Amino acid sequence: MAKQLDPRTIRTRKLIMDGFIELAMKKDFNDISIKDITSVATVNRATFYNHFYDKYDLLEKVLSESMMREVIQEVSTHGVIHEESMKSIFLSIIQAHTSLSNQCSRSYEAFTPQIEAIFKMELQDFFSEWAGIQWPNQNKTEVKAFAVMLSWALYGAAMHWMQNQTEKPEDYIKQLMPFIKNMDKEDVK
Repeated sequence: MAKQLDPRTIRTRKLIMDGFIELAMKKDFNDISIKDITSVATVNRATFYNHFYDKYDLLEKVLSESMMREVIQEVSTHGVIHEESMKSIFLSIIQAHTSLSNQCSRSYEAFTPQIEAIFKMELQDFFSEWAGIQWPNQNKTEVKAFAVMLSWALYGAAMHWMQNQTEKPEDYIKQLMPFIKNMDKEDVK
């Protein structure tokens, strides 16, 4: 039987995370202290440390639980790796980054390495699961390697587009579709 979390614990954790997000919109990450976070969240230091190790742990949890929610929801609407899922995930990555950079413009650069690691890890998990279902007879090590390659490539393409933005993201990803379409037609060996 799964252990049910106390609603007060959930509420307190959300207060801390929301307080951190509020501060990140106003201050650089390096300038945010635990005292700032506890003050905005209206909790004491001990309570903060009951939920998070430090502000870096809090940052990781905020990014993975809050900021990735929309991307994860979009990714989970697909069940296999194909052209439409690739387009959708690519656009979701760009939308999440754009939203984060607009909301937390002062701290966005400080968040970038953590954002990248979280995106790659989450996408890798989804692609591993999908590839395992799509190609059930494939070696698990090869499926994992495929998932790593695909997650890094898709994230990298999204970051390349964001840095260059010479065309609409839909047009950019459309250029990559002939390669992805071939994935649909050919069996992995």
